[in-house]
Amino acid sequence: MTRFLTFLLLLFAGNLLFSSPLAVAGEVVHYQCKEWKAKHIHDAKKATAITETLKKLGCEIKEAQHDGHIDVQYRCEKQRDLPVKSHEEAVKWEKWFKEYGFKVYHTH
Repeated sequence: MTRFLTFLLLLFAGNLLFSSPLAVAGEVVHYQCKEWKAKHIHDAKKATAITETLKKLGCEIKEAQHDGHIDVQYRCEKQRDLPVKSHEEAVKWEKWFKEYGFKVYHTH
């Protein structure tokens, strides 16, 4: 009985250890955009989605409408970190950040 209880206790402790985010070796995308950048977007839904994404990432945002499109201006003066679950996800985010003019790299 004692062995069984010890086994259960070790199983439970191991489960806690390996299910914690610190125990899993994830990747982190590091990004920064010190200078103001702008995207000229003709689709209002796309502009809203981009604005919301940039806000969630901690960027400063300015929006203006003119000449039939929306200007979304953004910057992220301080370097920020985005934890991701896989290498593939890190590569996708890196590509996205580069498309938007960010300085970006990821670590393992």
